[in-house]
Amino acid sequence: MNTLPTTATGLSTRKAALRMLDAVIRTGQSMDQAVTMATRDLESSDRALAIAIAQEVLRWTPDLDLLIDSQTQLPLADDAKARMVLRMALAQMLRLGTPPHAAISTALPLLDKGPRRLVHGVLGSLWRLQPKLADAPTLLPEPAIRWTEAWGAEMAEHARGALAEPPMLDLALKVHADTAEWAEKLGGISLAAGHLRLPRGSAIETLEGYADGAWWVQDLASTLPVRVLGKGNGRTVLDLCAAPGGKTMQLAAAGWAVTALDLSAKRMALLDSNLERTGLHAETVIADLRKWDDEVQFDAVLLDAPCSATGTFRRHPDVLHRIGARQISELVELQKSLLDHAAKRVKPGGSLVYATCSLEPEEGEAQAAAFLESHPDFAVAAIGGELLPAGIAAHDGQVRTLSGMLADQGGLDGFFVASFTRAA
Repeated sequence: MNTLPTTATGLSTRKAALRMLDAVIRTGQSMDQAVTMATRDLESSDRALAIAIAQEVLRWTPDLDLLIDSQTQLPLADDAKARMVLRMALAQMLRLGTPPHAAISTALPLLDKGPRRLVHGVLGSLWRLQPKLADAPTLLPEPAIRWTEAWGAEMAEHARGALAEPPMLDLALKVHADTAEWAEKLGGISLAAGHLRLPRGSAIETLEGYADGAWWVQDLASTLPVRVLGKGNGRTVLDLCAAPGGKTMQLAAAGWAVTALDLSAKRMALLDSNLERTGLHAETVIADLRKWDDEVQFDAVLLDAPCSATGTFRRHPDVLHRIGARQISELVELQKSLLDHAAKRVKPGGSLVYATCSLEPEEGEAQAAAFLESHPDFAVAAIGGELLPAGIAAHDGQVRTLSGMLADQGGLDGFFVASFTRAA
């Protein structure tokens, strides 16, 4: 095998993809963090390709590994660099339509001399066999077990289908009355007032209405906590863990007097930028809720708590690789603490909405039950069906979205919402 030059066209893109995957799988970083570090020197098109390669590996890891293991006499270690490079090359060939010679020529220079021969042999053997992937990826064992136990085998099967492709693009509209007008302008479909769904791949900044602040990107499931609160009519609301501001903008657009709090100055800068673009207003506070010394109370408090984010696996498949029982347990303790502090900010007779973008019942249903048990001055608040999109129902003051819901319309992220009211 001739040694290929390390200047092979597209090599820098593959190096960036390899760095992302290493950061996610070996060190547990989020994909967002990994992208920032790995692609800083790439042009936008190369950056997009690097992300696509990494995302396809994360979606299809068990299936790619099955192919790799079928062609090796001794199994490669799960964290072996050769295995990761093979995953990348196969993902390009089988998912992204990359010609085999291009995938191989950019894979081999990523390795030392010995593994190059191994990788070339495996890829050559597989390509002669013309393998095909199934219609949907195999879930990693741990989330597959968790979700099957929590929600049943049918939901886990729906999750496989949802993982196969990135989701469509959801927009939240500033003016709900303009929904039909924007659907016609942008060629999308609407599943609720103030919502628009477009095919993925749209360049956000170039779409009509972006510069004017007529809408922002937000999954339909993510809009549910604010929908549950209804119209503000000038009442006060505290939006906790608010950045980058999707729910803050929803609340402001719905007529609430919003105070948005988050402990990250960097993320709050994004919230301020989003408010400026949309022309909406909110008071902003950079603080840790647990240490915030302002004792003001509000008519409503919304806590979209830090969570495992496993409900976003369609767009962020890295959560399947990073999140396990330990991380979930740690987040449950944080959520409990934040809920305790959020409760103190609710006026007598006021509302508290708790939400997570998680598919783990420990972060949703169990957390809500524990809160009611430890806070006798709070009770379940009924959620009016008119507040929710068609096909999504509330039960006992809670909304749960799962894989498989609204599948014919493009599906939803996994989300949990609980609504409480404080005794007057």
